[in-house]
Amino acid sequence: MALYGHILGGNRPDQRTVERPNVSRHVYAGIARRAWIVLAAMLCAGLPASAQTIEYAGDSAIAAYELEGAWPNPEMPLAIEAVRPAPVFNEDRIMGVMPDYQTVRDTTHRVTPLTARQKWILAAKETTDPFNFGTAFLTAAESQRGNETPKYGEGWANYGRRVYAAQLDFATQNFLSAGVLASIFHQDPRYYRRGPQSKFFARICYSVSQLLVGHQDSGRRAFNVSNVGGIAMGIGVSNLYYPSASRTGTVMAGRLGTSMMGSAVGNLMSEFWPDIEQKFFHKK
Repeated sequence: MALYGHILGGNRPDQRTVERPNVSRHVYAGIARRAWIVLAAMLCAGLPASAQTIEYAGDSAIAAYELEGAWPNPEMPLAIEAVRPAPVFNEDRIMGVMPDYQTVRDTTHRVTPLTARQKWILAAKETTDPFNFGTAFLTAAESQRGNETPKYGEGWANYGRRVYAAQLDFATQNFLSAGVLASIFHQDPRYYRRGPQSKFFARICYSVSQLLVGHQDSGRRAFNVSNVGGIAMGIGVSNLYYPSASRTGTVMAGRLGTSMMGSAVGNLMSEFWPDIEQKFFHKK
């Protein structure tokens, strides 16, 4: 600013002051001329920088135009999608309706064991599946017809008690088996399918044997305490809400046998249903 003020003022050390009639007019004219000179000089000095800025802006525009084709467009799907992990539980349904969450169909390679949290999730998925609610209504209707176990008696009110008891039976046995005992004893509550690489009768024997022989989280075989213990403990808990006529030892033993038979049938269906699908419905 001092330099610009010196130029505009026009005061030089060797310049002598000469008194003239219109000195102020000449001084203002000289200041105006020098102001235009300084402004022109500043503009000329700024031209290279402006040109360089324009050049950089042009390069940026060209680069943006060239990258437009390579940059992903949010309105278009990505060519490469993220690989989704395989589901933990089997989501296929037997005959299209029966849940088969607990079955490991492909056992040709090592299967990752379930965490304790996943075991509880498996128990919850099986318990809350709509098919199992429908089964509770059918089971209650069957026991209602002949006033069978649990012997609540006749009438719609007692039919409602039977529905409640049937669903509670399943939930109790399921959570005790797949949730509590499987976590405590580090067992896998799932059914490991043998597959068509084995012979037919060998697969039948294997399916039934899985009621007593289970898999540890480590992969080794062991007594299936989570399955047997969960069913037995669930039957014991049902004595809290069953009528006195259905709390005898004979009734409890019969219920244990019925539950084990039902588990065996479930294993057989999990074992052979994929073969039926492939043969008759051409599903791979």
